[in-house]
Amino acid sequence: MTADRDRGQAAVEFAIALPLVVMLVLGVIHVTVVVRDQLAIELAARDGARAAAVSASPSAAATAAAESATSLRPIHTSTSVASASVTVTVRHTTRSRMPLLGLVLRDVELDASVTMAREPP
Repeated sequence: MTADRDRGQAAVEFAIALPLVVMLVLGVIHVTVVVRDQLAIELAARDGARAAAVSASPSAAATAAAESATSLRPIHTSTSVASASVTVTVRHTTRSRMPLLGLVLRDVELDASVTMAREPP
């Protein structure tokens, strides 16, 4: 008789713990996706700054290089040109598409800025 009660107790404990474990795993996956997207945005900003630093048309070169560096869409690129340097800022909003967690978590705004010395075109 006690074996049947223990089996029922294990099922109840499993039913209580499973949703918490699933939410924890989905949270870890969401953090991983956000970190991956941040790294992609940083790469796009770096490539955009390098292209803008050596181009006669820095804004167009930065936008083209940033968009070719990552598959994230949409990205917003802004370029600031000074006499000796160029700064490229890339922005992207990562949408939360996780089941269950998407209702709780907000979208994450990502941005990266890179400044490089200008070189003659």
